Parts: sequence; C-alpha cells; structure tokens
Amino acid sequence: MISLVKAVVFLSLVQVCIGGGRGLTALVQQPPLVLTYHKGDLLHGALPVNIVWYGRFTAAQRSIVVDFLTSLNQRTKEKSPAVSSWWELTEEYSAKAGRPSTTNVLLGKQVIDEECSLGKSLKRTQIKDLAAKAVASNGITLVLTSKDVAVEGFCMSSCGLHDSAPLAKGLKEKFAYIWVGNSETQCPGQCAWPFHQPLYGPQTPPLVAPNGDVGVDGMIINIASLLAGTVTNPFGNGYFQGAATAPMEAASACPGMYGKNAYPGYAGDLLVDSASGASYNANGINGRQYLLPALWDPKTSSCFTLV
Repeated sequence: MISLVKAVVFLSLVQVCIGGGRGLTALVQQPPLVLTYHKGDLLHGALPVNIVWYGRFTAAQRSIVVDFLTSLNQRTKEKSPAVSSWWELTEEYSAKAGRPSTTNVLLGKQVIDEECSLGKSLKRTQIKDLAAKAVASNGITLVLTSKDVAVEGFCMSSCGLHDSAPLAKGLKEKFAYIWVGNSETQCPGQCAWPFHQPLYGPQTPPLVAPNGDVGVDGMIINIASLLAGTVTNPFGNGYFQGAATAPMEAASACPGMYGKNAYPGYAGDLLVDSASGASYNANGINGRQYLLPALWDPKTSSCFTLV
C-alpha cells in the first residue's frame, strides 16, 4: 500500500474564514506550537526535483517555477531577503533530529505532457502514475497541472498534496512526490490568495502578483509549502502534529502568514516593488520576486517569516 502522507493545503479556508480583524484570541497568550518528530526519515543532501508538466504551460510560466527551485540553493548570491534563506530553515529540522542537515535542491529532468495523456479529469491515484514518469531516487517528483485540468478534490478540499510510492513494484524503497494545480480559472479565491480576492471572509483587495501571473504565483506558494512539508515529513513519520493522514506540517502550521503582523485575512507587512506595485517577501535569481509562506521554526517553536 502507498503510505498516505497527505499535506492537503486548505490555505484559503484557514486563512480567511475566521474573520477580517483581530479577535479576542489575539489578546490571549497562546501556548507554543510544537511539531513532534516521529523518528522517521527526513530528506537531506543532494535533493533532485524532477518536474512533470501536465497540460499546457507557457515558457514564461515554466521559468517562474524553475527559477524558484533554482533559487533555493543560491546562498549569499541573492538580495536579502533571499529565497535560499527561507529554505535554510528546513535544515534546522534535520539538525534537531541529529541527522545531516544540508539539503541542496537540484533541478532534475522535466517531462512535458501537453496533450494530457490521462485526460483532463484526474483521480488522486493518477497523480502517482504521473509522478512515476519522473521518479527521483532520494528526491522529489513535482507534478504540476495546468489551469484546464481538474483533479479530484481540487478546490473542494485541497490546493495540492504530497505523498510517496514505491520506486518500483515489490521494492520497499520509496520516492516522494508533490502535486500542485494551477487555480487561475478554477478556484483562485481559494488557492491563489492573497493574489485574488478570497472566496470567503472579508473581500479585501488582492495583492499584485510579483511575477504577473495570479495562477502561477499562487502555485509557488503551494509548491513552497509542500516542498517544506515533504522534506521534513516525507513518509508520514517525520515532523508533524495531529493525525498522520492529515498532518500539520512545517508550513501548514503557520497558515496565512507571509510577513510580520499577519492575522486571518491579512498576509502581513510585505515588501512592495516600487515599479510594479507587487507584494513579495523573497528575492530569487534573475531578478525574481516571490511570496513564500511562513515556516515553523523548531528552535523557537514559533512561525518564522522573512520580513
């Protein structure tokens, strides 16, 4: 059986349904959140990420994603705050567990399936089949579906997931995979917030997307969230809180937080590009700007943001 390590992303529902202002709970001292380490494997070292592009993506859209993945390891080469500084926090999980702590993302092979070989309405089980087209031993396969591809549960319960499967039939060794869908036309109010007005809650004006693409900039948020969850809980026995089938992980432990002073419905105090008016909190290669989610910091047991 496939180990179900589902990091289902309820970003919009958690972020905006609670209300638009600070409630009384903001005045109450909350106990620190703790993600428990369950003694399982963590991903570390050279970490190849292979991509399956399912459906039609433009060259510009692909470059946004590829530049983000490449930026994860460009230490000291980017303007501050840097994408690589955000990624370095995931290494603290391995260090705390007494494991090798360096995690270097390597861009692997890319498989393009523009004609949608399995159709444009996918079951969750078919995501695993697509991931198998680009298996990465000791790595991650990233399956990305285009805006006209429907996936079971997409928008209704999740914006993406991560899971694992055997490298080959009969083998115990597994590979990790992630799926994220482009929500531009299906549910941007759920999966592309804060670059689109939320489906629920206060209808605050959306932020300007840093790369000019609401769907793909929203995908970056979900890719980042699930990458962090995959590295720190790849096979369901790493760092998480709650049930293993629906765990609270590195990023999902800090929902809706992108900058300081964030609260439900407000992403936080972010950087704003003077030319484009776009909101962001991280710099990447090729002059890219990205909005990345807060991560739970195992040193402080609190949510960490770059700005």
